[in-house]
Amino acid sequence: MMKRTISAMIGKGSTTHNNRDFIAENVDEERTKNNITFCNEDIKAVYHELFDEALEKYNAKQTRKDRVIDDYYEKIRTGKQEKLFHEIILQIGDKDNMSAGSENGELAKKILDKYMQGFQERNPNLRVFSAHIHMDEATPHLHIDFVPFTTGSKRGLETRVSLKKALEAQGFVGKGKSDTEWNRWVESEKEKLAEVMLEHGIEWEQKGEHREHLSVLEYKREQRTQELAELTELTQEKAAEAAALDKQIERTKQKKVNIESIDKIEVKPVMLSPSRISLEKTDYETLSTAAKKYYAQEKKESKLQKLLDAANRKIDELKAVISSLREQVASLTGELSKYKSVRNRLNSANLEQENERLQKKVRTYEEVISENKLWHLFGKVRGKTHTRDDAR
Repeated sequence: MMKRTISAMIGKGSTTHNNRDFIAENVDEERTKNNITFCNEDIKAVYHELFDEALEKYNAKQTRKDRVIDDYYEKIRTGKQEKLFHEIILQIGDKDNMSAGSENGELAKKILDKYMQGFQERNPNLRVFSAHIHMDEATPHLHIDFVPFTTGSKRGLETRVSLKKALEAQGFVGKGKSDTEWNRWVESEKEKLAEVMLEHGIEWEQKGEHREHLSVLEYKREQRTQELAELTELTQEKAAEAAALDKQIERTKQKKVNIESIDKIEVKPVMLSPSRISLEKTDYETLSTAAKKYYAQEKKESKLQKLLDAANRKIDELKAVISSLREQVASLTGELSKYKSVRNRLNSANLEQENERLQKKVRTYEEVISENKLWHLFGKVRGKTHTRDDAR
């Protein structure tokens, strides 16, 4: 099976270049007609569509004029916190093995086209306003320009520009500088592109990775299976912790205050003050100690119960995640089976093509032999014995 790399680069976001409003030196104008434009919207109109309602609500709450935002597009354009939009450029292979104008280049165009069809649905928080496949440069590639946005924000506009929050809303949470939301999202999009490639008989070549021999789906299934095992182990630990807390609460409940000693305490009315009573000092100390023990017991029992409730909630959460992971593993297993079937069919088709090519060669050789009357040199060929008469 053919193997190709996947490149995913951060683009400069030159929409005039992408739209071919001007032609760069590396562009072959004769092939520009082969480009595909998926969308080409005015970014300012997109900003109005996404943010006008939230901007109106925000401005209505402001009591100070200097906090009113007249134009959200201009605020982001001139500000330093967020970019107006972002661009990703995707490419399969390189100019040596997937060059534009070649048969492989047309295949790359077909794959990138299908990949792009599902991009917006997969990424609801990335509003695509410009997307193009370029076939007029050395290698086919796809430019996607989008505005990332988040909703339900408690600071500033309810709906606002934010790449980090947009990707988090889609489930990509970073864990550091080398493991960002963007990196995780890009890797996921590469996997989606690799799935489309696999449908067309191309396997993702992941250079420099020890898992190069695994297909994308096999790797994903292995990852989910490993996560499933880790979460199952964690759930068992939490269950053991909950059982221990339960026993501790039971032991605490069993430590009853000595009610019998309290019942034996005699109270005496205070002369000239019927609303008051008097106790012997030892009886007072007994009652005071019992009250303190009861308070401490109640406090401990309450604390343990809170810990138990938290542990049980965590167990329920883990069980839900485990259930989801099991579904993902089952789904990936099904997809893997389907793609292996596709791969087998492709291999079979390739073998048939190779067989047909060899048969054509054989027929060509036979024609040459017949034309030159050389069959007598080959003896038994194709199930019959050729004689001198055949040679004549």
